[in-house]
Amino acid sequence: MYVVAGLGNPGLSYRHTRHNIGFDAVDVIAKRYSAKLSKSEFRSKTANCVISGEKVLLVKPQTFMNLSGEAIRPLLDYYKADPVKELIVISDDVALDAGRIRIRKKGSAGGHNGLKNIIKNLGTEDFIRIRIGAGKLPAGQDMISFVLGRNDRKERQTLESAFERAADAVETIIARGVDEAMNRFNGDIQEQ
Repeated sequence: MYVVAGLGNPGLSYRHTRHNIGFDAVDVIAKRYSAKLSKSEFRSKTANCVISGEKVLLVKPQTFMNLSGEAIRPLLDYYKADPVKELIVISDDVALDAGRIRIRKKGSAGGHNGLKNIIKNLGTEDFIRIRIGAGKLPAGQDMISFVLGRNDRKERQTLESAFERAADAVETIIARGVDEAMNRFNGDIQEQ
């Protein structure tokens, strides 16, 4: 079973912030597969669907970003999912231009506290991640206020397109493997 976890913070005040890009991308996948993220388990909102013939658990941790691993680890254990092959984490990235996608098989947290906590709880950096550019942190701006802020209208339109491409990337990873997804989706921003 694949576990596709979008990272974000719960609550309406965080809706559509840069830090909730992972939540927004998982919402697009859920809509595409008519799945409702309404089940509560292991401190997460979850939904089941089937993508390319594979069972998939969509996840939005409700632990707040910095404790994402505390929700994801028990889900992986319960569903006996292999984090190296079956976990796909979708998160924001302030080092990437808004809408740019970067897929990796493994790697460091790159300063992202949600990814740091997942790595800590799993004891490995070896899991697939899809990072979606939130827009680069402007020089001199506070990181917290930036990630908890919202993109302007033009950037948001670019992000909406990125969420669709992230959903396509998840489908490609499951159907054809992460290498093909990296070749296809790592690269230029596609604006609407």
